[in-house]
Amino acid sequence: VQLVESGGGLVQSGGSLTLSCQVSGSVSGLFHMGWFRQRPGTKRELVAMVRMDGTLNYAGAVKGRVAISREAGPPAVHLQMFDLISEDTAVYYCHLEDVASGELFWGPGTQVTVSS
Repeated sequence: VQLVESGGGLVQSGGSLTLSCQVSGSVSGLFHMGWFRQRPGTKRELVAMVRMDGTLNYAGAVKGRVAISREAGPPAVHLQMFDLISEDTAVYYCHLEDVASGELFWGPGTQVTVSS
């Protein structure tokens, strides 16, 4: 299973950006997908998650400024980000947890840089 991310880049403060992640390979029908990020000098942290039952989870720091959505087949997840601020500058990682097998998968990461 591979996760292929796209959509990162440089954006001005207050701008918008959409990240996408496509899944290649075989996964069970039971999985959570989402986005994490790692800002310079910090640990990787959750940004948003779509659980297999459709439940959405958002980190407090981004709530109201991001929207996550998921496609069924082939699996994909998208993260729309609005009103970006400099603190959103980070490497963003796509994440998939296959609930049936317990396996975790990560994308290679895509850089998002917000200029003030």
